[in-house]
Amino acid sequence: MQHLGTKLLETERLILRPFALEDADAMYRNWASDPAVTKYLIWPAHPSPEVSAEVLTDWTEAYAKKDFYTWAIVPKILGEPIGSISVVSSHEKAQKAEIGYCIGKNWWHQGITSEAMGRVMDYLFGEVGFNRLEARHDPRNPYSGAVMKRCGMEYEALLRQSSWNNQGICDACLYALLAEDWKAQR
Repeated sequence: MQHLGTKLLETERLILRPFALEDADAMYRNWASDPAVTKYLIWPAHPSPEVSAEVLTDWTEAYAKKDFYTWAIVPKILGEPIGSISVVSSHEKAQKAEIGYCIGKNWWHQGITSEAMGRVMDYLFGEVGFNRLEARHDPRNPYSGAVMKRCGMEYEALLRQSSWNNQGICDACLYALLAEDWKAQR
């Protein structure tokens, strides 16, 4: 593997780019303040744009590390972030990473998250060299699992009471894709 950091990525409809401090208001307004968006996440809805700014301060500082991967999801027609997609954990020796994402509810069910995830997976497999990419979701949030399926991930397991989110202790549906299967799908 060769860590390359959060590089600018593009799809037909999206720019995936590193966050900037100036994104705090859009982050707060478009998704981070909405309890419907954070319902199955591990962080609470932001109570103010200042909290969003604090998060972005941490992220922008972390971009100096080549193994930090967090993108703003920016529709080309809008020009501002509507969500985020990140490597939320990784294991260097196993060459695996877990991807997490969230997007504002005004953009749900439009294929945007799947488009972003597919491009990030292409980058992490094809350029960085991960061997395995994983994602997980609360079974009460099946739309998140649909994103994983559309991106070619396979359901592997229900991990009973293995996680915690804003709903409390919960099960987790685990999906994954191996680099060899990613290559075969191309």
